[in-house]
Amino acid sequence: MSVKRVVTVALAISVMAAVSGCGRKAPLDTPYQAAVEARKEAERNKEPLPPEPQKPNPDRPFILDRLIK
Repeated sequence: MSVKRVVTVALAISVMAAVSGCGRKAPLDTPYQAAVEARKEAERNKEPLPPEPQKPNPDRPFILDRLIK
């Protein structure tokens, strides 16, 4: 193996290791939860408040749900 190939592989491995460490370790937020948090944060920072988020509708069946079951 040439030196150029070894350097390329080492660089690719280090980039993959760096990218795999990115992100937040927490459960996903629903759009409603994100809107509530944004409103609370704006209120704390004394910024204009975004519109009041609406409660989500009850879970409605989706046409592709039958494929999962």
